[in-house]
Amino acid sequence: MNDNSVQRKNGIILSYITIIVNTLVQLVYTPYLIRTLGQSEYGLFSLVSSIIGYLSILDLGFGNAIVVYTSKFIAQSKTNEEKKLHGMFSLIYKIMSLIIIILGIVLYFNVENIFHNSMTSIEIHKAKILMLILTFNLAMTFFFTIYSSIISAYEKFTYQKLIALLSILLKPLFMVPLLMLNFKSITMSITITVINIIVLLSNYFYCRKKLKIKIKFCGIDKVLLKIVFGYSIWLFLGSIVDRVNWSVDQVILGVVSGTAAVSVYSVATTFNNLFINLSTAISNVMLPKMTKLISHNVSNEKITNEFIKIGRLQFYIMFLITTGFIIFGKNFIILWAGKKYVTSYYVTLCLVIPAFFSLIQNSGLSIMQAMNKYKFKSISSIIMAIFNIVISIFLAKRYGAIGAAIGTTISLIICNTILINIYYYKEIKINVMAFWKNITKLAISYLPLIIVIVILKYISKLNIFMEFLIYGCLYTAIYCFISYYVNMNNYEKKIIISFFKKIRLLKG
Repeated sequence: MNDNSVQRKNGIILSYITIIVNTLVQLVYTPYLIRTLGQSEYGLFSLVSSIIGYLSILDLGFGNAIVVYTSKFIAQSKTNEEKKLHGMFSLIYKIMSLIIIILGIVLYFNVENIFHNSMTSIEIHKAKILMLILTFNLAMTFFFTIYSSIISAYEKFTYQKLIALLSILLKPLFMVPLLMLNFKSITMSITITVINIIVLLSNYFYCRKKLKIKIKFCGIDKVLLKIVFGYSIWLFLGSIVDRVNWSVDQVILGVVSGTAAVSVYSVATTFNNLFINLSTAISNVMLPKMTKLISHNVSNEKITNEFIKIGRLQFYIMFLITTGFIIFGKNFIILWAGKKYVTSYYVTLCLVIPAFFSLIQNSGLSIMQAMNKYKFKSISSIIMAIFNIVISIFLAKRYGAIGAAIGTTISLIICNTILINIYYYKEIKINVMAFWKNITKLAISYLPLIIVIVILKYISKLNIFMEFLIYGCLYTAIYCFISYYVNMNNYEKKIIISFFKKIRLLKG
């Protein structure tokens, strides 16, 4: 087994370890954070984070493009082109960092104009400070972001995922003592920024010392820039759409409903982000491999097989989480965040159920990127994003957080499930019918378990945490048994066996 294959397997395994740890941290840390900050300040922090997050679209899709084209140049042994690519985009990202700072300052001076109807003067003052800190955080991210892309292209996933795991653990480790000392959202944003800078510097030194990559600007290669920009522009448009679909509801609610509604929606977003991360754990690791396969002109059948193979792996995790949340989510949120957040359960359902169908297929997006055929996804998504904004504003005014979520649900179903499957079949030549036959067969095998657990839950009510924990563990254990002994093929079983071998080595 070659090093890249080992790195991919390690990357997938460490991704899931990271997600499990992150989930546990979020489940323990977030309710403490909500109660310590209070609903209003937690909503304020979430709102400002969402607004600054929009500036990340200035990446223009270059980060992903660097991964793809670096992978191609590695596969084709084009060292000079690789150096030109890195030098050119290192300069471009530095310019982007400066633009982010300028835009952040503009936002700082307009906070009062935007939110004067829904925020108090104290909230506006805090929002301004948060805006400056988080702007600086994002600017630093852009300044060093090329190193993260290079590490991905070189498939050094073991290092990358371990650093991500460390970052997740450091945040609550530093924040809990500070919150206990009555520090609030401003201190939290400073802590997040410091930890992020540590990670960025670590990536920089890893590239310099381990990969022996020294980035040097060698001038603008107009031909190369045109090729990469022609590829990345559609990723850029796609990233705008993703940012709109997943974040615009919080901004809309902040304007029309206030910080309390944002707080309710933010709890739902916490679960939705965990859900998305579970699906991308595999697909993100597979992008360099997909690029190299397509560079070698493999058959459509081979691409379909990879698509199904990755989709099945994603399904096992995503279906467990989706059905588990549908069954136990309402009880969990009441126990976890309090009865005033029960609406978050219904908002989360509106987000995760339609997302499930697209996320188990998101390796298809990697295939589209590798084939430079992302244009359709971007254009169709832009149309649906506009629709999402219009309908979400209308529904949010009348139904609050649930109304905003329904607008997102409709756009996700039309664009990310129906239209994209048609495109996969017609243009990418992926046999989506074979994919969905696989998925349907897997899903049906769990129906008896789901029915029994729903009946038991209805009888028990699950009003105390211990009951919830027992039934949740029972459901998970039987689900895993069915998955391994009924549904998994040899390839999938080998991944599970490899995972537990690594756990034993870590214990040893």
